[in-house]
Amino acid sequence: MDIRMKIVSYVIITLLMLVSRNISAKEIPIEAFSAGSKYSQVKISPTGEYLSFTSEVEGRDSLVVVELSTNKIINVVRFSGNSEVGYYEWINNERLALQKLYLRGWTDHPLYYGEIFGIDADGSGGKYLVGYQGEMQTGSRLKKATPVYGYSYILDPLVNDKKHMLVYTIPWSASKEPTTVVYRVNVKTGVRKRITRSPSRMAAFLTDNQGQVRISLSTDDYINQTIHIRDNDKDDWKKFELNANLTDINLHAFDGTGKKVYITASESGEAKGVFELNLESGKVNKILQDQVVSPKKLWVDSVNHELFAIELEPGYPTYAFVDNKAKMTQRLKDLIQSLPGDQIQLVSSTVDANTSVVFAHSDINPGAYYLYHADKNQLQFLFNAREGIDFRLMAETKPVSFKARDGLEIHGYLTLPFNKEAKNLPLVVMPHGGPHGPRDWWGFDSDAQLLANRGIAVLKVNFRGSGGYGRAFEHAGHQKWGSAIQHDIIDATKYVIEQGYADPKNMCIMGASFGGYSALQSSIIEPDMFKCAIGVVGVYDLPLMFEEGDVAETSSGQRFLKQVLGTDEAKLKAYSPSYNINKLKAPVLIVHGGDDERAPIEQAESLIDALKKAKHPHEYMLLENEGHGFYKPEHRTKYYKRVLAFLDEHLVL
Repeated sequence: MDIRMKIVSYVIITLLMLVSRNISAKEIPIEAFSAGSKYSQVKISPTGEYLSFTSEVEGRDSLVVVELSTNKIINVVRFSGNSEVGYYEWINNERLALQKLYLRGWTDHPLYYGEIFGIDADGSGGKYLVGYQGEMQTGSRLKKATPVYGYSYILDPLVNDKKHMLVYTIPWSASKEPTTVVYRVNVKTGVRKRITRSPSRMAAFLTDNQGQVRISLSTDDYINQTIHIRDNDKDDWKKFELNANLTDINLHAFDGTGKKVYITASESGEAKGVFELNLESGKVNKILQDQVVSPKKLWVDSVNHELFAIELEPGYPTYAFVDNKAKMTQRLKDLIQSLPGDQIQLVSSTVDANTSVVFAHSDINPGAYYLYHADKNQLQFLFNAREGIDFRLMAETKPVSFKARDGLEIHGYLTLPFNKEAKNLPLVVMPHGGPHGPRDWWGFDSDAQLLANRGIAVLKVNFRGSGGYGRAFEHAGHQKWGSAIQHDIIDATKYVIEQGYADPKNMCIMGASFGGYSALQSSIIEPDMFKCAIGVVGVYDLPLMFEEGDVAETSSGQRFLKQVLGTDEAKLKAYSPSYNINKLKAPVLIVHGGDDERAPIEQAESLIDALKKAKHPHEYMLLENEGHGFYKPEHRTKYYKRVLAFLDEHLVL
């Protein structure tokens, strides 16, 4: 294939991206950063007749279907009342299945209750397929779509089967960790047949290239995992003896023969690798192992279900290819060369693999969508994911790495203001949430770009305890929330000062969730380092975590808290900002959601009571109807305005 592919409607913009950063910096309105994506979940129908995407219409996400031959919108799917469209799939050439979400009064975050609807591309044939409001079976011999009491998700759309899809359900039951069930569901009527029940609790399933449910991965304690296999849908499950010492296993795809499965897993606590699991011999073959990071995503061909690429992000994003001769591998390589500077992803393709939806994004580009036509070797621009963002004015983000005080290598990202000398800059340190599981990535981030647009450098740190670097690195942060993790954040700050990027007398720290905790705890450990601290939906009282919040409600949640925090009350209080305000010098801004279940309002109240008692300078912003994060753009705008005003008061900008 000639990599000099034709690019339709985007030649001028592409050239601008390459050569036109020589413009003056200017202040971009806050609303451009607080707005969400205008287009998301962009997909092409199996035969390529339609393009679909979700977009906000009158305050709620709706599903839009476009007929490509005419470029006309032929259907907009909107639920009535307080409902909106969630995740969806094309389940055959003419029909889609979509989740129904609810916007409830006590929270602005959409909630999912397991309901799946079906509708034709042209808007006809709407039907409630799966959910608790199904039809009751009475004396009629005609089978009906009876209620399903549980959270249901599409397992396999079975695009080559016009009548059915596979759905797996996590039942609502007295057990917090129930066994899961797989159903074959008629996409027109909702009538279903149970295909299998998981052989153990909370199982994940994987289908082969023929849509057969062949492998199950389950756990009874969220630590030890068990694999079960079978030859086809009619066989019983049998336990699979894994001839390797692997942990943190995830199932991804069968190979073309149907005899091997690609998995990700960790050896000896290292970053996850990609392995090929032979279901006949039990042998495990390592395909790829990065020395630093686990794979970000494994890309599977939506047509033949085969793995073709592994996405990694040790610093800047990169790909490793499983089969260099595969059609999707060659396509992705050509697109990467045709759109330099962007990370390229093939997010949807037709069954004949002729047409693909392409998503291109970067640290300065929130994302643009294209259609690639293989028969014409042509790339057609569709639309930008977000409006109001001029990529030419955005700040570049660079990876950084350094040795912490105990010699452990730590990675992070530094965003530097556009058109400003990268020397002695005002700095905001922005620790991520979690802390266990999440990590920071290279890419466009509204929080960092807003601050950089106002002339502030932003530092993000993947401290010990972060996900993505292996179990050993993540466990190194267990019971070290208030000590070693904070030392990594502080050492990262000292590193960028030593490199000349930041003015040591002009720095603040802010974060959300665990990042909010870190903003306060780092300021307590190093009271003279930061001019201000901003805690957003944070936890500040560690003993309180065992009593309040959704994590504390389950037995598995209690086990998790004991593992990552420990049970030493004195140590927990020593690591809690609420109990150590006497060591704090920086003025504080606390922002919280009134309906936060992860870090409940009691966490903010514990800190505020301590700040008041100590007569410590602080401000408090409560968003009554928000949860653990801010869902509504208007709320994000208010939040951003308050943050900028607070930073302007305490930093020299």
